[in-house]
Amino acid sequence: MILIIDDDIAVKTSLQLLLEGEGYRTATADGPASALTFLKSNTPELIILDLNFSIDTSGKEGMNLLQEIKKINDAIPIILITGWASIELAVQGMKFGANDFLNKPWSNDHVLQSIKTLLDLQDKKKQKNSRKQLDSMYKFHQIIGDDDNMVDILETIGRVASTDAPVLIMGESGTGKELIAEAIHQNSLRANKPFIKVNLGGISTSLFESEMFGHVRGAFTDARFDRVGRFELANKGTIFLDEIGDLDAGSQVKLLRVLQDRTYEVLGSSRTKNVDVRVVCATNRNLEEMVAMGTFREDLLYRINLITVRLPALRERPKDIPLLVEFFINNLKEIYNRPNLKLSNDASKWLKQLPLPGNIRQLKNIVERSVLVSRKDVLEVDDFKSQLEQSPNKKGAMQLPQVGAITLDELEMQMIKKAMDFHKNKVTKAASALGITRSSLYRRLEKFNIPYDETAD
Repeated sequence: MILIIDDDIAVKTSLQLLLEGEGYRTATADGPASALTFLKSNTPELIILDLNFSIDTSGKEGMNLLQEIKKINDAIPIILITGWASIELAVQGMKFGANDFLNKPWSNDHVLQSIKTLLDLQDKKKQKNSRKQLDSMYKFHQIIGDDDNMVDILETIGRVASTDAPVLIMGESGTGKELIAEAIHQNSLRANKPFIKVNLGGISTSLFESEMFGHVRGAFTDARFDRVGRFELANKGTIFLDEIGDLDAGSQVKLLRVLQDRTYEVLGSSRTKNVDVRVVCATNRNLEEMVAMGTFREDLLYRINLITVRLPALRERPKDIPLLVEFFINNLKEIYNRPNLKLSNDASKWLKQLPLPGNIRQLKNIVERSVLVSRKDVLEVDDFKSQLEQSPNKKGAMQLPQVGAITLDELEMQMIKKAMDFHKNKVTKAASALGITRSSLYRRLEKFNIPYDETAD
């Protein structure tokens, strides 16, 4: 049963008709007194709460009622109803324990989706399963690790994958955030629909609207053709917004509006489009600190982090390092046609002691370079040391040119050329060696006018 608390009879009637038409039982209260009386003898599954019940539009009555409800039963999910004028108040409500907030006028589909997501999360009680049990329940074959923290994370994403809850994945660079995002999609009800990855750090402010929402021909100079935006490509599926902490303030507002209303306008068109997507975000930055500094919107943070997953650094899960190395070596056996490749016990112990600031990405790079350079089938400590200690100071870092000797673009161009030459123009392998995606490498190849053969892969 869903309790609707609002003094506006039109709002109550509209929500009742909508929810009962979807099979939900409802009850109503017109203010704090009747709501608290109802809650003394009833326990609803979810509450929809307005913030104002009188001429006073400060929202204090609704905020006080929210805190009273939390004292009575902290487990009941609560959705606030608000308008853009009181969005800061809604964010304050989230701090007091509300689970979501809806704008007036609301989208019926958005209301139903929010309710279903929160009720589904209530139903999925946490159980402690082993990694083997989780693998039998979900598609986690690309995620390597038996560490207790990783098993807990897989437990969480397994539970929430079938809902439409927005997920925020946090962790250092190279910890596998994209793999977690893909696992959420693959285990969701949207698995057969598109999974669209967007590196927000690689999109300039001027191109944000065009990239995300698309544009029509003639919308701006050089817009010779219509372009389909990423949100439209992801419709009915999942959109993965990587590096969301790098988004500038203006773009944050535009993104918030589409997440808030599930609508957007194509650049150069006045026609509003609806979108139905699951949103998964990732960042290696501390968004709470950015909110405190005023560089990231607090209301956007609450929109994207209904569920937060914090991935541990590889140094925090050292027992997984041998498992990861074995996984990489098994893949490299096929790629380089070396079926007898394996890791010595001493090498396995030595690798577990490495700090590996680049995490899984750095480990994979070290293993692949060691396999390429060594002619032995059994990889020893010295094989890895020779690849890790490339500079005279032997601190595990490459010797960089002096400041002012070369620009960042020139350095990036040289590394890309070197990787492409080394991997014989195979874009997939070069991108992997550089620690970027294929699409990112293609953009850089075009940026630096580096020739490549699309058939080389």
